[in-house]
Amino acid sequence: MKKVTRRRKPKSAHLLGVGLDDDGHKRLTSAEQFTIVGGSEETHGRMTETVIKTFETLKRRRKSLQAVEPKELAEIIQQSTPH
Repeated sequence: MKKVTRRRKPKSAHLLGVGLDDDGHKRLTSAEQFTIVGGSEETHGRMTETVIKTFETLKRRRKSLQAVEPKELAEIIQQSTPH
């Protein structure tokens, strides 16, 4: 009997940032692997900058969002957050 090999679906990953402060405007920034919703202009901008820097770091390390370990991703996000 022939063994049936099943292909696994590629793991998918997406970052979601939610700004909880509000200044009356609705903000949404979206790309293939992340979505930022809500927040004041300042908060939304900081979250967007953080995500962009996070993906730049992943690219330098030659890792994808799907492949990076959660602990390493958390460290990258923390380092990428503007202070």
